[in-house]
Amino acid sequence: MSSHTVIARRKSRQIMVGKVPVGGDAPISVQSMTNTETCDVAATVAQIQRLERAGADIVRVSVPSMEAADAFRAIRAQVNVPLVADIHFDYKIALKVAEYGVDCLRINPGNIGSERKVRAVIDAAKDKGIPLRIGVNAGSLGKVLLRKYEEPNADAMVESALTQIDILDKLDFQNFKISLKASEIFMTLQAYRKLAGQIDQPLHLGITEAGGPRSGTVKSAIGLGALLMEGIGDTIRISLAADPVEEIKVGFDILKSLGIRSKGVNLVACPSCSRQNFDVIGVVNQLESRLDDIITPVDVAVIGCIVNGPGEAKVAEIGLTGASPNNLVYVEGKPHHKVDNERLVDELEAMVRARVAQKLAGESARKAARHPDIIATD
Repeated sequence: MSSHTVIARRKSRQIMVGKVPVGGDAPISVQSMTNTETCDVAATVAQIQRLERAGADIVRVSVPSMEAADAFRAIRAQVNVPLVADIHFDYKIALKVAEYGVDCLRINPGNIGSERKVRAVIDAAKDKGIPLRIGVNAGSLGKVLLRKYEEPNADAMVESALTQIDILDKLDFQNFKISLKASEIFMTLQAYRKLAGQIDQPLHLGITEAGGPRSGTVKSAIGLGALLMEGIGDTIRISLAADPVEEIKVGFDILKSLGIRSKGVNLVACPSCSRQNFDVIGVVNQLESRLDDIITPVDVAVIGCIVNGPGEAKVAEIGLTGASPNNLVYVEGKPHHKVDNERLVDELEAMVRARVAQKLAGESARKAARHPDIIATD
């Protein structure tokens, strides 16, 4: 596809969430959060594995009780993706999951309690190399800040963040990332912009409680897209009232649209009109459904007529242009063969899967060439 403008990233220090680097020059990671009952280990593991298959880099799990902490231990043993434990109020839960191999602790030092309790959590994090995520949310600002500012706003959110950071500074702890989330886009943008120049820790982006699949996707794309285009943001979570897998898909679609990361099929398709020579909408819907499992980047163009079709097809790996009596398929920008309407979807799916297999084989060969002493096994 055509090249994108390179976005100059905000310089941030890098932390490690398990095996995933966050910040610095690391790829912007995409994460989600389970919505199962954490104590239902089987259901939570199944959901995390679905998120892994969708490409999630990091998954957050709510751990509200000691029973949930014990369940977290069983969950941790059954999944590979880095796990963040979401903990509030009870510092003993944080200490417990630290023992159980958590990859990151999501806490607010301000609601953990006394300095002694906060210090205990920080000491455990230092000892085991566990980073923290400090989460500021416009909906849960402290009473002191609400009295001062009268209502949630960007300044109140930034002050809350800096107060939390001061606690960590006093304990000589810098291994953290931070988020400043509101459901209102402009408040979120202002808060992140204000804080971005004051600290060098990684920033976790999100529009909190964004809404359902359609409205939440639009709000998240506008808010996170604006920040990402300014180089702000090191990891993202799309908050949708939907299956968490949809959050991962939308997250990668946002990054893909900005040329930041590429995962899965990048499908360019026309909105269709009376010039179309096949059912564009039907073909695209079927292709999206059939190719949903693919995470290898592949550029595909599906255009219904010969007006824009050839141009789009020429910059795609696989392109389809509607024509009469038969449609024209392009490979690497060159006309390849013709296909009739009845075989369109099957033909394109087969070609995309063959392309993916070719890419994976090439990657395996390159890895073998870099590490000839390692014998590849199935």
